[in-house]
Amino acid sequence: MVKDLTKGSIPKHLITFAVPIVLGNLFQLTYNAVDSIVVGKFAGQGALAAVGTANPVMNIVILGVTGICIGASVLMSQFFGAGDEEKLKKEVSTTLVFGGIFSIAMVVLGLLFSKTILRLMKTPDEILDIAGIYLRIIFLGMPFTYLYNAMASAMRSVGDSKTPIQFLAASSVLNIFLDFLFVAIFHWSAVGAGIATVLSQAASSLLCVWYVYRKVPLLQLRPSELKMDKELLKLTLQQGSITALQQSCQPIGKLLIQGKINTLGVSAMAAFNAVNRVDDFAFTPEQSISHAMMTFIAQNRGAKQKDRVKKGFRDGLMVEFGYWVIICVVILLFRRPIMSLFSSGEDFDMLELGVSYLGLMAFFYLLPAFTNGVQGFFRGMGNMKITLISTIIQISVRVIFVYILVPALGITGVAFASLIGWICMLAAEVPYYFAYMKKQEKQF
Repeated sequence: MVKDLTKGSIPKHLITFAVPIVLGNLFQLTYNAVDSIVVGKFAGQGALAAVGTANPVMNIVILGVTGICIGASVLMSQFFGAGDEEKLKKEVSTTLVFGGIFSIAMVVLGLLFSKTILRLMKTPDEILDIAGIYLRIIFLGMPFTYLYNAMASAMRSVGDSKTPIQFLAASSVLNIFLDFLFVAIFHWSAVGAGIATVLSQAASSLLCVWYVYRKVPLLQLRPSELKMDKELLKLTLQQGSITALQQSCQPIGKLLIQGKINTLGVSAMAAFNAVNRVDDFAFTPEQSISHAMMTFIAQNRGAKQKDRVKKGFRDGLMVEFGYWVIICVVILLFRRPIMSLFSSGEDFDMLELGVSYLGLMAFFYLLPAFTNGVQGFFRGMGNMKITLISTIIQISVRVIFVYILVPALGITGVAFASLIGWICMLAAEVPYYFAYMKKQEKQF
């Protein structure tokens, strides 16, 4: 359903727009976690470590894709807010055609260099082969990953955050079923988890295409309209490439962090994979709220609604804070049962490492709630450079302190390193925000 965010209650718009994204991403994270839970319980610690060490590689590409789609979504939202339907359609077409070329290139590179990348990450020899196969399978699903993100971004730009999430939820259920079928019953180990993921991604992307051509005339494209507009491609890449680079900084940092964790042994690797899944459950809703803020601010910027832009930012930060209170309490109360989900019952060291890590991170999750809110504001305003700079600061500081703290503290050193990185990120963003708003007063 198309929704104009330039009118009506701001908190209501932000919450009703963000909640479906949060729920959908939680579904997606659920099937990611199910991969790890099923693999850990039915294929063993080695297979779980293989999946964990391969995931940061794929995340670089996936977050690069979402970065491009976020940049495109900002333009789509602005065109929709301004009432320019012709440019909106041209932007959708440009994003899809460029994405097709990009996806095919990523598939080829992934198939050729997966094992080489894993070797550079110091992946233990005993899991190198299975991790390489798993990673290649995931790369084969790249065209579906891009298609879903592009179509979901287009629907969200016109105010429909619910429909793409419903399809993502359906694919999550499919993925869970296939995980149990391929791993628990067929005993295909990490390979089965990879196949299940690709098939579920295909389902969500094709459902999005089907829905648009049934229900959303505003986004429907004829075959003759599927072409790249040079000017819009330039604008998309100006914003999207910066956002893609910014999105990719985190997994690049995680690759470096994973390399350090790999030196601690298989138990630490398995524990780190498990707590990363829990981290995702905490971070992704914060990022989803940020996406809602971005779309809201971009639409109102296109409509030149200055007051609604300011109020949208303020109210969005309050929503972020409210979410942190909830996730903090949940993690503190249930961190041991959560870690037990990833354990076969004999991995005591893995369990204790994860519980210690989560006890710290429950409190630390407050800072990324605020950093995500600030980034959503700047993306909606079309200012991608500060999001890139602040992210580079955060991940660089984090990696440096991981290498300093992990030898002494183990994976809990990653938690303290993350805290320091987020503090440095806010120290860069907050002063810039006030200076930036002074300039914007003259331009609105």
